[in-house]
Amino acid sequence: MKGEAWLFTGTALFFAVTAVVYGWFSREPAGTAALCVSFVMAALVSAFLWRQYRRAGERPEDRGEAEVREAGGRRAFFPARSHFPVLAAAGSALIGLGVVQGLWLCLIGFGVLLPGVLGFAFQNLGHEE
Repeated sequence: MKGEAWLFTGTALFFAVTAVVYGWFSREPAGTAALCVSFVMAALVSAFLWRQYRRAGERPEDRGEAEVREAGGRRAFFPARSHFPVLAAAGSALIGLGVVQGLWLCLIGFGVLLPGVLGFAFQNLGHEE
């Protein structure tokens, strides 16, 4: 996980520097906002990967002298079935329709999307190895 974490950290830093330089010289808000959103997205992935690395420790893939057989066996818990993707998709669709049809539908969409996202985030907390 350490290599991936460094990769996304570098990407986040690139977008941060690019957003500052672009915003300073162009004074154009749309491009600056897009670069800032790109920075935030890369920083979120980077933070998640660093957290996973600290929690799980070094993997065989992180060491150059590791052997292939060290990476064998069960690696992680993956749930067999989950209704959270359906909730997240339905909530996203309702938000998209709400932008066109009206605020009331958008609010319902957020109400459906929130449990889906929280379920994605917290469904595996009880299955630590």
